[in-house]
Amino acid sequence: MFQNGHLHRGLHCHDLVKQFGPVMVLRSVNFSVQPGQVVALIGENGAGKSTFNNIVAGVLRPTRGQMWLDGIAYDPHSPNDAMTRGIALIHQEIRLLPQLSVAENLFMGRLPLKNGRIDKQRMYEEAEQILTELGVDVDPRHPVAGLSMAVQQGIEIAKAILRKPRYVIFDEPTASVGETEAHLIFEQIRKLKSAGTGIIYVSHRLEEIKEIADRVVCFRDGTQVGDWPIGDISRQDMINAMVGRDFTFEHRTPKNHGADIVLSVRNAARHGVFEGINFDVHQGEIFGLAGLVGSGRTEIVRALAGADRLDQGTVTIHGNTIRLTTPADAIRAGIVMVSEDRKGLGLTLGQAANRNIAMPWEKLLAKFGCVFGSTLHKLGNDQKEKFDIRGQMGLPVGAMSGGNQQKVLLAKWLVQSPRLFIVDEPTRGVDVGAKMAIYEILRGLAGQGIAVIVVSSELEEVIGLSHRVLVMSQGRQQGILTRKNATPQAVMSLAVAH
Repeated sequence: MFQNGHLHRGLHCHDLVKQFGPVMVLRSVNFSVQPGQVVALIGENGAGKSTFNNIVAGVLRPTRGQMWLDGIAYDPHSPNDAMTRGIALIHQEIRLLPQLSVAENLFMGRLPLKNGRIDKQRMYEEAEQILTELGVDVDPRHPVAGLSMAVQQGIEIAKAILRKPRYVIFDEPTASVGETEAHLIFEQIRKLKSAGTGIIYVSHRLEEIKEIADRVVCFRDGTQVGDWPIGDISRQDMINAMVGRDFTFEHRTPKNHGADIVLSVRNAARHGVFEGINFDVHQGEIFGLAGLVGSGRTEIVRALAGADRLDQGTVTIHGNTIRLTTPADAIRAGIVMVSEDRKGLGLTLGQAANRNIAMPWEKLLAKFGCVFGSTLHKLGNDQKEKFDIRGQMGLPVGAMSGGNQQKVLLAKWLVQSPRLFIVDEPTRGVDVGAKMAIYEILRGLAGQGIAVIVVSSELEEVIGLSHRVLVMSQGRQQGILTRKNATPQAVMSLAVAH
């Protein structure tokens, strides 16, 4: 395979390592894809797939390791550098400019010129040619705004192909489209493959991987744990590889919850996002929401917290139907939510920890129209002791560790006891010690009779904490599992279901 220190034909990655501070995200990954080959890359959320893709596409630099591109050492310094060398990354998130035409988006940054002016005729003709070749039925003069997600995804693919890449990385290309549109994308991939383009195809939809891929590579916890020809691996084998057969957790069984129903959700839907959602949460119950990225987990709890509106369905708290149009509506009904975006939506990093905790409650805390420093000091110290927050509460919360920031965020929304406490990714970016402390906080809330909803990408976390687990896939509820039945394999089987 090696000759004079190089590799011939194909994209080859050897011993790739990526660290962010002390956190090891990729561990000695070896990966290859040949011209005209489709290699599927699978793994749970957080397995390292996106980090790997970003290294190959020049977005990130590896901490250690080597890459070769058709026999030549490959070390891209930017996405443009990678594109120049022949590697294109097609993101899951659409990155088109809606106010511009389809053609202008396709040629953004390299518009064809004639006599110093944009050659619109040539631009439209070339755009129409590539779109027709890919089977994307859209007028290149039409603005992108208002086009379907499937058409926009086709435009993203055409945009990359116009650069004539030798290798293309597809990151969840069918996550936002229906089955018909997905088959259109498969046809586009087959055309690329027949033209000799190598494809890295990232997807959680295991059925489509069986349809489109030649090989399957699985990552787990930043490590490559399998590499199989597509004919040698079943859907269940893929699930087992993703979750690990040696999966264990050390969570203790939660206390029995009460019989009273706190929250009832019936036929909840948000058009194009989720539909047909039905579940109850009991007093003192920890209710888990599981599913892969894009499954609709976060969107459901955002609607329950009043951040997004439901298009249909009913929500009741203790039997009373409530109307949720703003977060204030939810708070008045006794529903509070801790966002997964701790720094963007949860905390004001430049403000003191005690000030952050007081923000939602200033009207209650104010005397003579002002919140006194002594009130802030007392509230901060009370919550510090209650939630075991390490650090000075009068200093900016941005100076605290991630675990202590998360505790401040929990403390912020638990100044008063809610009826329903929702927490999205409760331990993202915190160390093991802080994780255990946060788990104890959540168990303590349930022990007080508060209904708790936990959304988590970590199977171990959501299974270990919850009395029951609702599993989502592509905006649809696939099942509710009891604690006894919520094995990693059972959850993952539902999470990758159509």
